[in-house]
Amino acid sequence: MDEDDYICSVEVAVNEIGGKWKSLVLCALKDGKLRFSEINRKIPKITQRMLTKTLRELEAHGLISRTVYPEVPPRVEYSLTEKGKSVIPILDELCEWGKRYGSYRNSDSD
Repeated sequence: MDEDDYICSVEVAVNEIGGKWKSLVLCALKDGKLRFSEINRKIPKITQRMLTKTLRELEAHGLISRTVYPEVPPRVEYSLTEKGKSVIPILDELCEWGKRYGSYRNSDSD
């Protein structure tokens, strides 16, 4: 979609980082590079098919980079781009908001 097709900039943001899995994948990568299986372990409820789809979408939006190393078997690592890193403070704030106002309750925060 072209930027002129969006009603407001929030729609652009939701298109790029919204959905059930994108924000979780971005958060999983905030501490550094991970391989597919490592991301899958950090988000155990995501299927391999959905993780593959989500990684492709995040890469297409320029939020993550995919590096393939010429080894046998090939090693692939995912990491945040500068654009992806710029989203982390927003996701951290959403996390705090969810702890404060959502139905999620962490025994440490009560």
